[in-house]
Amino acid sequence: MKIGLIDVDGHNYPNLALMKLSAWHKKRGDEVKWYEPLFDGFPKEPLDRVYESKVFTFTPDFEFPINAKEVIRGGTGYFYPDGGEELPDEIEHLSPDYSLYGITKTAYGFLTRGCPRGCDFCIVKHKEGTKSRKVANLHEFWNGQKSIVLMDPNILACNQHPDLLKQLIESGAKVDFNQGIDARLLTPKNISLLKEVNIKEIHFAWDDPKDEEIIIPKLKLFKTETDIREREAIVYVLVNFNSTFEEDLHRVYTIRDLGMTPYIMIFDKDKTKSTDPVRRLQSWVNNKRIWFKNQNMKFEEFDRRIRSDNR
Repeated sequence: MKIGLIDVDGHNYPNLALMKLSAWHKKRGDEVKWYEPLFDGFPKEPLDRVYESKVFTFTPDFEFPINAKEVIRGGTGYFYPDGGEELPDEIEHLSPDYSLYGITKTAYGFLTRGCPRGCDFCIVKHKEGTKSRKVANLHEFWNGQKSIVLMDPNILACNQHPDLLKQLIESGAKVDFNQGIDARLLTPKNISLLKEVNIKEIHFAWDDPKDEEIIIPKLKLFKTETDIREREAIVYVLVNFNSTFEEDLHRVYTIRDLGMTPYIMIFDKDKTKSTDPVRRLQSWVNNKRIWFKNQNMKFEEFDRRIRSDNR
């Protein structure tokens, strides 16, 4: 078969489903390539099948006609909130075809799926369920790469997380927990395991200002026990959802005082204007060249400069 793949979101971040589909078809002896009529020209003969995958709902659809006998669409971007059909087990548990994106030194994957929190702003409860469960062992998507990007939504909520963390420890690879560790579930025991992981970056989230009494002591404990560098410990701060701007600033300053790095996540950014305070807050906090250069700056100082420059 002749197979075409379309990463509708673009190639800035590898699409895991497409990499697994590529691996499966190549294993069968099929010809697999990106479907790119803009660069390759429109195919004279229709391909047997084209897969379109889209993760983000806001991404515009593929704008060119598709010359194929069959077109299959998948991903949350097309089937929000449930994400559409899952890959069959025989494909899901294949090691991804990293060559599709020219990736040689990094592995991407999930050890667990699902999250019990059921937050209103998050699609995981619809897409993966409200129970964190083990879905793979590390060797399914890691075969010796120097780095691992772990995309689990809530690994500590899985009752098998100690074994999974030990797998990461034994790999020796640098690990980026890029979707966030649930700080509320930190304990001395799992912190001791996380401390042994070769952490490249670890992400936490402080989404609700009302969680301060439980989150801050946990983050303090993690910082004390691991002595992790500020740049390696990132805390997502959800704004424009259930907080005032004063509460947003308080979280930013508190995280900075903890010796960690805040990162602003704007809920439904399309409903905000460039002049809104949360957009200016994002411009300040998420620009790390500015953030780390002015460690004692207050938002008001940055805001005055921005307003002055825009006059």
